Amino acid sequence: MKKLPVGIQTFSKIIEGDYLYIDKTEIARSLIESYQYVFLSRPRRFGKSLFLDTLHSIFEGNRELFRGLLIEDQWNWEVTYPVIKISFSGGIDSRETLRKNLFYILNDNQERLDITCVEKEDPNQCFAELIKKAFQKYNQKVVILIDEYDKPILDNIENIPEALLIRDGMRDFYTKIKENDRYLRFAFLTGVSKFSKVSLFSGLNNLEDISLNPDYGNICGYTQLDLDTTFAPYLEGVDMEQVKRWYNGYNFLGDKVYNPYDILLFIKNHRMFKNYWFETGTPKFLMELIKKNQYFIPEFNGMETDESLLNSFDLENLDLETILFQTGYLTIKRSLPLGMGVGYELGFPNMEVQTSFNNYIFRSMTSGTQKESIRRELLAIMNTGDVGALEAVIKRLFASIAYNNFTNNDIERYEGFYASVLYAFFASIGVDIIAEDVSSKGRIDLTLKAGVRTFLFEFKVTDGEPLEQIRKMKYYEKYAGERYLIGIVFDPKARNVSRFEVERV
Repeated sequence: MKKLPVGIQTFSKIIEGDYLYIDKTEIARSLIESYQYVFLSRPRRFGKSLFLDTLHSIFEGNRELFRGLLIEDQWNWEVTYPVIKISFSGGIDSRETLRKNLFYILNDNQERLDITCVEKEDPNQCFAELIKKAFQKYNQKVVILIDEYDKPILDNIENIPEALLIRDGMRDFYTKIKENDRYLRFAFLTGVSKFSKVSLFSGLNNLEDISLNPDYGNICGYTQLDLDTTFAPYLEGVDMEQVKRWYNGYNFLGDKVYNPYDILLFIKNHRMFKNYWFETGTPKFLMELIKKNQYFIPEFNGMETDESLLNSFDLENLDLETILFQTGYLTIKRSLPLGMGVGYELGFPNMEVQTSFNNYIFRSMTSGTQKESIRRELLAIMNTGDVGALEAVIKRLFASIAYNNFTNNDIERYEGFYASVLYAFFASIGVDIIAEDVSSKGRIDLTLKAGVRTFLFEFKVTDGEPLEQIRKMKYYEKYAGERYLIGIVFDPKARNVSRFEVERV
């Protein structure tokens, strides 16, 4: 079997090193022939850099790399194009370091293209000069490929004033693409976020966004067909339904896709189910934004939004739905018909993201060393049906909540706070969970499914008869098997459970 290309983003290295390659070249050919200025947004570790490097090899006419691939007989390899490739690395924390980094990138391109630019002060003018001179030297229109176009901005997102300055510097740089249109054959920009044209691409208003174009929904990532065919020898004997549950589910309006990083690491690590993608890094600012604005955590799964919101990342007005979608923590579950435009229902793409994301929130809210033991005990209760032990576990959970979650607010007086804590807690252990579960009689606060057992929760703060409400409305009738009704009353002063009732029906 071929070697797995873990962490390899260079197309030539994959082909020449005889690594496994999922053929995306037909998609690349279609893209090149259909567009001139293209933008693609995908979450991190999704294969954007490899696809961009594949385009690089195509435009440079490296036919030997494409032997046996779909594009080989569909492309004129006699015509080659000068390619300017820009990829941003870390360490950019100001306009000045941005300027230096841009010059470093441009100098690297000058050396590769055997071109010397006169401009030494302004990287924007140097970029324009490089485009023109490349056109003149090679007597052929120029290709521009920009990877991680937004990284300098996102790296500074916890310092918004500086991020805005860097954004403005990036905008001035990208403007040179449009100004030099007459010299260009093709331009392709990739990144995680999609900034509005007004804020970042005002000088590049002919950029076409294919991020949610169904024709290119599979441009990055692995499909189920890829796993069932190319990856079949690597996955022999594996429970594929479990693989789907853990890692499949990203939807960009094509097929549902897997994050390549997950599948490659899963195979490399002896088919062990772990949170490979999530562990590569979750931005601290995202968790701070969730805590600061007191978002109702259960709403994340089933969140509804419109297309314009998903496509507009605004530094001056950070919107959680936009950030969660563009960074890959939420994906499209289904399209919603609207009077004007298109709407979407969002949700966690798979079990890896659901459990990891909620565990991250759970950990950020709680203190002490008992968090893992609480999670293990809860999972055991779900699997055995020993609900008599549930009250003590939930009390320990709320006792572990960090004091600073209650500072300068009265959040503990709202049912939504307790529902958010329990939702994050339960979701972090991977059980099927439904917040505000709808029945013909109304809504139940929280429903958990664990095998043949269903647990239905109703919450009250200060007073009330939660169990009586479940009985009266008969929320449980839509479920078969073992059903447990659980009513909980919370005391905002004690910040914990004051009454806990359980009944099996």
